[in-house]
Amino acid sequence: MLTVVLAGLRDRWASFLGGFVALALGVGLLVTMGLGLSATFDAPERSPQRFASSPVVVQGQDRLTLDVRRGPETASVAHRLDRPQPVDSELLRELRARWTVTTSGGPDAVGVDAPAAEVRALVGDRARVLTGGERRHADPEPERDANALVGLNALLGTSGGVTAFVSVFVVASTFAFAVALRRREFGLLRTAGATPGQIRRLLLAEATALGVLASGAGCALGAQGAPLLAGTLVDGGLAPEWFTVDGGPVWPFHAAFWTGVTVAVAGAVAASRRAGKVAPTAVLRESDVDADALPFGRALLGAALLLSGLGLLVWTCATDPSALLKRKTHTTLPMLLITGVALLSPLLVRPVARLLRTRGAVGTLVRENSAASVRRTAAVAAPVLVTVALAGTLFGSATSITRTKGVEAREQTTAQYVVAGADLKPVTAPPGAVVSPTGATSIFVRDGAEAVVKYGARAVSDPAAFADLARLPVVAGDLRDLDDRSIVVNEEFERRRVGETVEVWRADGTGPVRLRVAAVLALGTGDNGPYVTRANAPGSAHDRIEARGGGTATPHALAASGGTVRTADAWADVGHRSSDNPQKRLGMVLVLGIALVYTVIGLANTLLMATSVRGGELSSLRLAGATRAQVLRVVTGEATLAVAIGTVLGLAVTALVLGTLGAGLAALSAPVALALPWATVGGTAGVCAAVAVAASALPAWRLTR
Repeated sequence: MLTVVLAGLRDRWASFLGGFVALALGVGLLVTMGLGLSATFDAPERSPQRFASSPVVVQGQDRLTLDVRRGPETASVAHRLDRPQPVDSELLRELRARWTVTTSGGPDAVGVDAPAAEVRALVGDRARVLTGGERRHADPEPERDANALVGLNALLGTSGGVTAFVSVFVVASTFAFAVALRRREFGLLRTAGATPGQIRRLLLAEATALGVLASGAGCALGAQGAPLLAGTLVDGGLAPEWFTVDGGPVWPFHAAFWTGVTVAVAGAVAASRRAGKVAPTAVLRESDVDADALPFGRALLGAALLLSGLGLLVWTCATDPSALLKRKTHTTLPMLLITGVALLSPLLVRPVARLLRTRGAVGTLVRENSAASVRRTAAVAAPVLVTVALAGTLFGSATSITRTKGVEAREQTTAQYVVAGADLKPVTAPPGAVVSPTGATSIFVRDGAEAVVKYGARAVSDPAAFADLARLPVVAGDLRDLDDRSIVVNEEFERRRVGETVEVWRADGTGPVRLRVAAVLALGTGDNGPYVTRANAPGSAHDRIEARGGGTATPHALAASGGTVRTADAWADVGHRSSDNPQKRLGMVLVLGIALVYTVIGLANTLLMATSVRGGELSSLRLAGATRAQVLRVVTGEATLAVAIGTVLGLAVTALVLGTLGAGLAALSAPVALALPWATVGGTAGVCAAVAVAASALPAWRLTR
């Protein structure tokens, strides 16, 4: 058996090359992503800077700790505050009375030159006592390194998931099509006395050998690619400057290697079962790759995935439409739809091919050949479908959400000018102008007895001006009723009826305070409230000033704030434009690039195999009077039509996902501003078409000499 397997791999190396390259590349990318992902788990420990010379640091409490119900028991839950509380003045006097105290950068922490045990005994639970490396928590933005890795962690995780998804699909499709083309070979083996079990074991052994060789090569490739990935991420602004991938744990190698072997074997299992059913009489017929083009198992699995994807989309839209705006949702849910449609593609090829009109004798032959050779057409269309659908759903969802946020922001203010910036200075409103400064803050609210939720909120300095300029989606109450004893909430709050009382802890952990609900807002895209006055937002600094009226004096007055003055239209456009976030776009390009590389490999391999076995068919066309150029046009036309079919199916999946997103936005009372990235989808389809034409024309040119 081993001799037969090795001889088969050697003799049919060209047909296995595409699967080997795809699998090796997939394993290499999984190793690279795994090593990069492991490097994001822990940020480097920086040495203390603010109190580097003090052996002990006393810092105000930086967490709000509340008791919640966990089943029959009570547990304490801690939430990090926006900024640490000031050190208690009485405690500060006690510290100064006994030891040398150093202050630096604010009242939230002091350095103490004293034994740590004695300081802890004095402080008790009134503040935090930091020693050694923990003193870095008193530095500005102590979590900046860890926060910088959060988005990178999500990006690498998403990229790894897409890599696994596309590699499984391409490798499985390659094996299935390669087995279909070997129908006569299996008939010969059956005639020579091979049993169905031996045929199946032969294919599984070939897949295992290929999987081991490709996975080993992929692990070596991934080890070399991980440092290059880190450099690319740093250069592109997706990772902090200190991020590196040097060495790392061994688990990414084990996970990627065994995943590669499993993918290769799993991709051959279904194909081997069909190969075992080939009858000895198959040797008497020409290879018929369309027999059993859509097996019952594949049809059942495809229908299940398609219905599951549709059901999850509808269920999410109906029960939690805000989840549709999250990147994890609009990245993972479309994969179910894509896989389902791809598995059912042999069933969809004929009707779609009939819809795509072609002209002339060559065009008629192209259309009829494509509709008759269902398996070959579907094998080409499926990877195109995957890539076009990923391009449409990933870029389309992200662009649509970004555009919706911009439209929503513009619709929610009647201001003529908006100033944005950090720590804006107060401005004097010119005569006839309405000026409303606001700032970011946070509040903590109990959600039943089981949880405490932290909300990002806006702190309003002038409630009357705010109510005059705001055009928020109020579903109950009145913005003009906002004062120091009330709050504007959204529909996400547990207590959201006007007049009800909400128990709130402020951004610095003080509270609770009981605030009356003055108004309730629709959820929108997530930026609708809550709103409180500055009396309930200690430490909040102005980061936005909206203004209307006052003539030409208003923009001059706003310039004194130190921020950037823009018209409201320009502010909404600049602040919510996806092109202004190159890091986010680079991340999506990385994910799409992985899918496109796999599609190119799959297309080239499938068409090289499929065209290489059509010698008799192409010779018959020549004998019937077709010129060499006409034969080439037929072959490349079939490849182009298959790419077009995949593009149409990919656009159908995209339309379904974006349509559900639009329904979700409408359910959230947000503006619906959907956008299909035609340039990205068109470019993706164009690359696929170019590769398909080249991969089909080269062997056809050789066969028609």
